[in-house]
Amino acid sequence: MDSFEFNKVFMAILGTVFIVMSLSFISDSLFHNKVPEQQGYAVEVAEASTGGEAEEDTGPAFEPISAMLASADIAEGEKIFKKCSSCHTNVDGGANKVGPALWGIVERPIASADGFSYSGALKTYAEGKTWSYEELNGFLWKPKTYVKGTSMGFGGIKKVEDRAALVAYLRSLAGTPAPLPQ
Repeated sequence: MDSFEFNKVFMAILGTVFIVMSLSFISDSLFHNKVPEQQGYAVEVAEASTGGEAEEDTGPAFEPISAMLASADIAEGEKIFKKCSSCHTNVDGGANKVGPALWGIVERPIASADGFSYSGALKTYAEGKTWSYEELNGFLWKPKTYVKGTSMGFGGIKKVEDRAALVAYLRSLAGTPAPLPQ
């Protein structure tokens, strides 16, 4: 390569570097990011009760569904289940996903799906309990309120009719569905 060709290549590279640096300086002046005084986010945590004062048990803040189950629309519950299907399977022998498989969930012991790693909060809550109709109702109402510390990220189902339809659908996901409550 002769020196004239070398000079052309070198000037092309040098010109490109100059253009890139100029664009960098211009973009920095147009889009200046302020550095915060303190890095990170402040996370506010409620203080834990010391146990000195008695807490009043007001009971659940959700409506019961037992009376609605017999007339609940299973097809509507199946539609509502689509919100759940990204994390849960609904088929017999289905594998766990982000959440446990839900086949046969009604009246199954809480936190008992084989091969699923439950949160410590749910394991503690589960001791001696089953997924009864009202347990499912409360959990589907607001999982993080019903079982403090659960890792389920779902926000909950507000409408009592929708929860009843979903629980009726979940009841149908079994070889022999659990009997309806009296």
